[in-house]
Amino acid sequence: MELRTLRLDGTGAAPPLELDSEATLVLVFGAPALAERPGPLIDLARGFPRSKVLGCSTAGEILGTKVSEDGVVVAVARFEGTRLATAAAPVRAAEESLAAGEAIGRQLVGDGLRGVHVLSDGLAVNGSALVRGLTSVLPAGVVVTGGLAGDGDRFARTWVLHAGAPASGMVTAIGLYGDAVQIGHGSAGGWDPFGPQRLVTRSAGNILYELDGKPALELYKQYLGERAEGLPATGLLFPLALSRTPVAAPGDDRRVVRTILGVDEAAQSLTFAGDIPTGAYAQLMKAQLDRLIEGAEQAARQARQGDAGDALAIAISCVGRRLVLRERTEEEVEAIHDALPAGTQVVGFYSYGELSPIASGSCDLHNQTMTLTTIRER
Repeated sequence: MELRTLRLDGTGAAPPLELDSEATLVLVFGAPALAERPGPLIDLARGFPRSKVLGCSTAGEILGTKVSEDGVVVAVARFEGTRLATAAAPVRAAEESLAAGEAIGRQLVGDGLRGVHVLSDGLAVNGSALVRGLTSVLPAGVVVTGGLAGDGDRFARTWVLHAGAPASGMVTAIGLYGDAVQIGHGSAGGWDPFGPQRLVTRSAGNILYELDGKPALELYKQYLGERAEGLPATGLLFPLALSRTPVAAPGDDRRVVRTILGVDEAAQSLTFAGDIPTGAYAQLMKAQLDRLIEGAEQAARQARQGDAGDALAIAISCVGRRLVLRERTEEEVEAIHDALPAGTQVVGFYSYGELSPIASGSCDLHNQTMTLTTIRER
């Protein structure tokens, strides 16, 4: 596998167009404003006419050990013994998420499929339903990872690359096939629960209406205090941990974290990036900065494949982590860089949700995690 990563800022190296081939993957992560001025994205896609080009908008771009915004970062990987295929499906509303996942799965399922990396619109989608649809079609053992596009802390519009240009309301994916490709994954958070556990007494899909029989938005505002004026963005500072039992067992890796995408004052409801099942137990979480950085390192160690380099690491971290870490944000990126083998090239973005298996199980939607996907060839 031949690999290059770079930032498109007009001052660095030009994209390595000589790597264009049917077996080349081009990943592009860029500023939300590129939806209005897509020239650099269109030019890049035209420069790689035979390659598989995927990308999305971000809440910050990751390249190596640096985090930036309002720019474009690119990874170009030309494989030697791996076949690639792309898929796309519309997702104009959360109710279409399950069908979109099924459509992506049907397009990619085939002999030798080893992994699928998904990039989705970050606002119109229910990430949990998207994953359910996808995994219902794919065979067991196919590694599914990816993330939901971001729009900083604005929650107004996200895009993914489709047909060489940015588009909202779409899900895209790349399938990797053959025995040569090796795919690693890791996901960890570092958030700490606080306050009482509350029963989800009314919800529908990814919309939460009541906790312990009380309006969910009202309770959230009580915890946020003055910060409630900044919802939904300030809700990222206090994500929700969901578990199946009143007290999650020690080491229970089935607990998932959800963050807010929107609020409805009239319904006193909260919209999350993934399912909030009625009957689940919910508990607010808060951050301790060193624990977040340790979580990023843990994710990298989970995704690490041996001690050899020449691997691509796709780092997808939640925007909520960036808002909390602030000037320490690059410390979590440095932590994953130090934990991966020398020679691994890191590219990625800050997201509205992360897709990764839980430990060695099936894929799920996560929020407030650092999620790593490592790709290399034997």
